[in-house]
Formats: sequence, C-alpha cells, structure tokens
Amino acid sequence: MPSKPDEGEEIALRAHGLRRSDKPIACVIGGMDLLRALALGGIRSAVVAKDGDVSRYSRFTVAVLKARDPWSESEQLVDRLLRFAETQAERPVLYYDGDGSLLLVSRYRARLQEAFRFVVAERELVEELTDKARFRALSEKVGLPVPPSFVLSASDASAPSRSDLQFPLILKPRARPMARWRPLGRGAKAVKVESATALLQLWPRIAELGCDVVAQQLVPGPETSIESYHAYIDDEGEIVGDFTGRKIRTYPADYGYSTAVEVTAEDDVAEAGRDVLRRVDLRGVAKCDFKRGPDGQLYLLEINARFNLWHHPGARAGVNLPALVYSDLVGLPRKLAPPARAGVCWCALADDARATRQAGVPLRRWLWWALRCEAKWAFAWDDPMPFLRGVVGPRLSRLLRLPGRRRASDRPVPRAGG
Repeated sequence: MPSKPDEGEEIALRAHGLRRSDKPIACVIGGMDLLRALALGGIRSAVVAKDGDVSRYSRFTVAVLKARDPWSESEQLVDRLLRFAETQAERPVLYYDGDGSLLLVSRYRARLQEAFRFVVAERELVEELTDKARFRALSEKVGLPVPPSFVLSASDASAPSRSDLQFPLILKPRARPMARWRPLGRGAKAVKVESATALLQLWPRIAELGCDVVAQQLVPGPETSIESYHAYIDDEGEIVGDFTGRKIRTYPADYGYSTAVEVTAEDDVAEAGRDVLRRVDLRGVAKCDFKRGPDGQLYLLEINARFNLWHHPGARAGVNLPALVYSDLVGLPRKLAPPARAGVCWCALADDARATRQAGVPLRRWLWWALRCEAKWAFAWDDPMPFLRGVVGPRLSRLLRLPGRRRASDRPVPRAGG
C-alpha cells in the first residue's frame, strides 16, 4: 500500500495543473529525448524529474513527480509512482530510459502492473543484460558475437596475471551505478589498457575504488565504428518497428557518451540485431550496440532493454518506437512502421560543440551542420522552454552570480543509450 504523500510531492503535482483525462498519459522515468519522442507521437507526459531538469519546462509535460534515486530509493520511488497512478482515470503508460529505472520496473513489476501499463523484458534476462559478467555468460550460452572478455575482481590484492588476456584491452565497470567508476573513467565509459605492465600500474587504483571490471579484447577502430540496432518486439515475438544507427561523435572522443548520432539503413546491422534478439528471446524495446572491425565484421558490445535517446531521432526518421508501444498498450490500431529515413541526425548542442572542438572540426562547419540537425537534446522550435529555462537560464545565472570565475566541468551529463 503506498505511503502518505510528502508535502513536496503534492506541491509539485498541483503546480503543474494535473487534471484527469480519458486518454491515458505517459509517465516517464527518463530524460528529454524520450519525452520528445512521445510528444512527436501526440502523447502528453508526466515526468519523474529532479529540480532544474529540462523536461520540467516542456509544454508537453502535464505533471512533475519529484525524482527519487532508483538505485538507493527504489521503494520510495515505487510508492510515489503508485500514488500518482491513483490520481488518473486510466492507467498511465510507464516508460524508463536508464539502467536504474529499468531494474526498478523489472524488479517491482508485480506491484507496478496493477497501476501502470508497460513493456519490459523477462526479469532474469534484464538482470543478465545489466550485469556485464552475467551478460558474458549469456553470450557464451546462446552464441552471441561478442569479443573475448573476462571478469576481474577488485578484491584481488594484485593485478591478474592470466595468460589468456590478449592486449590491448578495454576495462568497463561490471555493473552500474557508475559512481565508483568515475574517478577512473574521467567521463568515459571505458579505459584502454595497452599491456600487462599498464594493467599492473592501474590495478591499485581499481582495487582502491572497489569496482569490479570486465576486461574485453579491443576491437580496433574509432567510436564512429559503433553501430546500433533498435527495435520494439511485441509479446508474440513480432518486430513492430526497427531501425539502425551509428555514432558521429562522443565526448570524450574515446569511449565517451554520444553527443551526435545518425539514423542509417544498414542491412547487415539490422540482420545481426534481429538475430541477437531472437537468440536471447527478448520482448519489449532493445538496443544492440555493435562495433564494426577493420575487416567489416560486427562484434556485439552490449544489449540495452530500455528506452533511450535514439528514440528521438528514430521518431524524426519515421519509426517512433515509444509511440508504437503506447498504441499497443492502450489498444489503438497498430500502424505499420515504414522504413526509417536514413540521414536523420541528433545532437546535444553544448556537449557536441566540445566534442567538435576536441576533434578539430572548424566551428563554422559544425554550426552549419547543427542548424540542419533534425533532432536536438532539449531544443525544439515548437517547445523552446526546456532550452531557454533549463539550459540557457542556469548558465546565465551562474555567469551573473560568479563573474570571472571558471565555468563548471566540461564533462557532459550522460544520456541514456549514448
């Protein structure tokens, strides 16, 4: 039974004029790109957001639930969601775009499904996909095309001396949240290790942080060699909609978070993605990340069973996966998704400007490209307040309050699915 609402939550709901409606609304535990994809499908949303989150200011946001951390305050967040659902005439459709919120929806599905409609992969599969050690075991079991990898425990007093480690390697945290990893990653999702000597030198820091890591054999090539497959698969195993994409830029340049991406039409990526999802028997939404090796072979890096930033450019390209999910869950007639329009791009303006500068791309050339970019994080001509109030306003406030002081860290805010 949900506990009594706290005063802060009630104020947040009243301030946004929440009213009952016959049409179910979306409830989004996620960011602006997911909200934008839903808006492009004509769907209004309630958002779970922290103070200052840009999604609060969207004209497509009809209610705000004050955020709780899905990792450490999962029970409180579930209670808050259930209290919100009680205010609705129709069960809302629940969306999630981070590993923490995916695990929350999966682990509390029995309670949540009484008040919400949602799609989520089978519970055991969710656990296997969000833990890189378990994902490695799953990959071996069903024959997924992943690079060789090994789990290294931070509890080991000395660096591993395994003879089967072939360098160079990349090290990634075994599981999220990323708090313990950040001092080592410095804004990147992985660290490259060139030799056994380099691993030996790095190991005391890994042991000190207490962060178990997965060592994966490096697939040569830049981040632009990472391509992805995106799909929504219904309960019967039918692919309702899908598309492919590739990274354009990340920040940092190596193993960083996406700052610019492009929808593509790569048949071999689509075929590989469909095969992977058949092998793991996934239902719901998914993203398969591949890296194309120098020989053209596609190596699977990970599978994410959640919504993500790619669904914004996907919607612009004609394949709106969140809207397709909504239609199925509320019983609307299913529309046949057309092939995605290749060439549609997405970027996060401030972060991509930094990535562009780091890559040595002339500012004038980037500005011309950014102006033509169809999807932008927090920026849209028909919904300007997230950018003006959520991005420009705080920066102007800091500049006026702290003249001459150095600006905040250049590290970008991670976006789900980057």
